[in-house]
Amino acid sequence: MNDTLQQDVVMVSGRPIAVDSEGYLKRLGDWSEGFAEALAQREGLTLTPAHWELIRFLRAYYAEHGVQAQVRVMIRHFTAAWGPARGNNHHLHTMFPRGGPQKQGNRLAGLLRTKGEH
Repeated sequence: MNDTLQQDVVMVSGRPIAVDSEGYLKRLGDWSEGFAEALAQREGLTLTPAHWELIRFLRAYYAEHGVQAQVRVMIRHFTAAWGPARGNNHHLHTMFPRGGPQKQGNRLAGLLRTKGEH
């Protein structure tokens, strides 16, 4: 697979996708599942069905509310969906070890940096 992060782009199927220095998309419209796969590979993360469920939740929440879901919203949603053992804060951070679901999850979902990030 030729999908890698090189300087400020992620290559997806031979097409460069512009990102900032931490891998956040510069243009929200450039997101694709291929982008998420390429960025996850670069970050050493294998995306499971649970990762995809969280990524899709983040994208849907953003599309509906115009803001990113806070971690407590994710915990509430995924505790109801998966039960307390898998929907809790610790498990969600274990799934996304590079910044938790709010940072790494949002990067993979193609959303912008969270408020206050540098």
